[in-house]
Amino acid sequence: MSVVIPTYNSERTLAGCLASIQDQDYPKDKIELIIVDGGSYDSTLDIASRFGVRILPNPLRSGEAGKAVGVAAARHEIIAFIDSDNILPSQNWLRTMVKPFDDQQIIGSEPLYYSYRREDPLITRYCSLVGMNDILCLYVGNYDRYCYLTDKWTSLKLNILDRGDYFLVELDEKQIPTMGANGFLVRREVLQTLDYTPYLVDVDTVYKLIAIGWNRFAKVKLGIVHLFAGDTRGYLRKTRRRVSDYLYYHGLGMRKYPWEVMSQKGMLKFILSTMFVPLLILNVARGYRKKPDRAWLFHVVACWITLLTYGSFYIVMLTSNRNSQNRSPGEG
Repeated sequence: MSVVIPTYNSERTLAGCLASIQDQDYPKDKIELIIVDGGSYDSTLDIASRFGVRILPNPLRSGEAGKAVGVAAARHEIIAFIDSDNILPSQNWLRTMVKPFDDQQIIGSEPLYYSYRREDPLITRYCSLVGMNDILCLYVGNYDRYCYLTDKWTSLKLNILDRGDYFLVELDEKQIPTMGANGFLVRREVLQTLDYTPYLVDVDTVYKLIAIGWNRFAKVKLGIVHLFAGDTRGYLRKTRRRVSDYLYYHGLGMRKYPWEVMSQKGMLKFILSTMFVPLLILNVARGYRKKPDRAWLFHVVACWITLLTYGSFYIVMLTSNRNSQNRSPGEG
């Protein structure tokens, strides 16, 4: 197995990530650890060196570019995309995640949960409880980890078969959960046939696999820790980066996932629910009843950050389009 980990100034989380991989009961001689670094100037590379991993440069610096570099360098049959802020919560994690590949028609596997741990920061606990990092996905029904608010791992209508240790999921190009990151495993030989350079975008990769006929995935009944953000400022920064990255790659014509089919009714519900705060409080109370934790209070903040971020980018796009339409021919 080739484990690909993009890094950039990841000293806060990398040691815990690598230690959890090193502690696996999976045969050590069958694990290839590849760090793809975007020019870290903290202690990231020192930490990586202590674990004896293979370190490759990532000139384009982004996580998507780092994944592409890692895929090109990978040598083993299965590639595992583990982010530097992920921790494998059990020693049998790799062994359990790779088991679905005994079915030769399964192309990828992914954990069903974000692992909930009381000792994690409040925002990380909140994201594990709702099962997503972008709360808009809750309202449009498109997410890929178990959510305590819905008692589901997705609200899309999919063909799902329970196989005991995992759910076998058959996808089509119009019904794709936001899969492909934070513990996603995939067959290397098939992945390397795709056009994945210079940026490998997780959910777009799943879309491309389905487009060439590989539509069977396993949602394994395990969790993975995702240390998403330590504070509100970090949550805001990551939300803004997610939206700006999408617009950047979309502008380059590189985004393939059909986001335009998202539920317009769900988007309207998100806007109205966020603006009418008592509805958010109702969700907080409902979540708290199922899993008592004050982290649920962050739901109000998360919704408002998301609404304002998407709204501000939308206004900028409208203004930019209007200015370009009003520009006289020949104007620079």
